[in-house]
Amino acid sequence: MPSSSPGTRRRRAVPSLSAAAVAAVLVLSGCAGGTEIEPGGEEDRFISGDGSATVFEDGERAAAPEVTGTTFEGDELSLSEYEGRILVVNVWASWCGPCRAEQPVLDEVHAEYGELGVDFLGVNIKDNETAAIAYTENKGVEYPSLYDQPGEIPQAFRETVPPRAIPSTLLIDPEGNIAARVIGPTTYGQLTGLLDPLVVEFDLGDPEERTRVSELEGYGEGAEPTEDTEGAEPSEDATAPGSDEDAQDGNGD
Repeated sequence: MPSSSPGTRRRRAVPSLSAAAVAAVLVLSGCAGGTEIEPGGEEDRFISGDGSATVFEDGERAAAPEVTGTTFEGDELSLSEYEGRILVVNVWASWCGPCRAEQPVLDEVHAEYGELGVDFLGVNIKDNETAAIAYTENKGVEYPSLYDQPGEIPQAFRETVPPRAIPSTLLIDPEGNIAARVIGPTTYGQLTGLLDPLVVEFDLGDPEERTRVSELEGYGEGAEPTEDTEGAEPSEDATAPGSDEDAQDGNGD
């Protein structure tokens, strides 16, 4: 069974739902406490998750699907290229307030864990490419992102993460298996808590000896203030984000 630690929750079995039933659940969840970023029809409605995480123990991990995409720079990139290293895959959009709120966390963890065999890859969905590129440039994001306007990559991971959940984060181990997921915005403590056991499991170093970005001289000087996550204006191609409680347990479209 997947294990649960502080800030995580156990995966539970949920009966399969038809596409129509799933759409109905998503619409209802938007009225029951989900954080809707933009209203839309049943086929383009997204709801922000609550940031809960699930850990999949060794031996119970599903293989990540074969995924290939194109970066903002026009380069072809596939998940298989990261074999032998831990890969953090983050699904985001420039119009998504919770995505903007968690960006400093992703940047900080990326900077600290690079020497411990950890790479990051963004997946930008349902977004205007110009707005998405401007976002990464303005935020100074150092890792690449695949531009996936139709949201095909989240669909490939639908058995693990609902395609409509944004932001969402997946941790893929060096053998190409899904080791953990976060549905909703993650935090520094949560993400490092998920990474540390994987780094140790695959003998990639000692996480306790990493250099903390917060300890570096000049850290935070000139940093942009965190943007308000409410009232965000989506780009012209945007739809809007999320997931309901049942969807958080692995049932998407």
